[in-house]
Amino acid sequence: MTRTVAFRQMADGTRDDYELLSEYAREFAAGLPDRILAALQRLDASLEGYPVSRLVHSLQTATRAEVAGADDEMILGALVHDIGDDLSPYNHAALAAEILRPYVRAEVTWIVEKHALFQTYYYAHHLGGDRHLREQLKNHLWYAACVRFCEWDQASFDPDYATRSLDYFRPLLQRIFSRSVRDYSVDPGITGRGC
Repeated sequence: MTRTVAFRQMADGTRDDYELLSEYAREFAAGLPDRILAALQRLDASLEGYPVSRLVHSLQTATRAEVAGADDEMILGALVHDIGDDLSPYNHAALAAEILRPYVRAEVTWIVEKHALFQTYYYAHHLGGDRHLREQLKNHLWYAACVRFCEWDQASFDPDYATRSLDYFRPLLQRIFSRSVRDYSVDPGITGRGC
């Protein structure tokens, strides 16, 4: 039988209550890699109109990153960069960056967070927009790295590209999302973030 805390309001919780919740939170966090894999698999039947599914697009982007010699964290960023499409289509990049943030270096999260803005270079002018919006960040330390990332991203809609499978990337995903969190402002136990 699952034990539960006695409180009805957080302010009434005891040390024992919060230690119990921290234990459950650690157990739940251990399942994160499987939940990320499931979310990626759902991208196989999402946004239409492209010649490949969002899952295949994500796999192609990760494959291109690996072929280009990117390190594991950047490859993972390429793999999950569009994972937020289902839940937050107009803010998907920020959602993906927040999922990654506790597990990878700041450069990767910045690139994933900014990739949607940088990608407008390829299409905004066709829709009456400014394709050069990314230039506002041209002096940023990771600007060139984000441009390079977006080259992989924008080229990854090719049904004929030799794309590595999700099973191929599974060990990398499981290894990185099983790390202890790096951003210590994010408590791996219980915090108000879930409230």
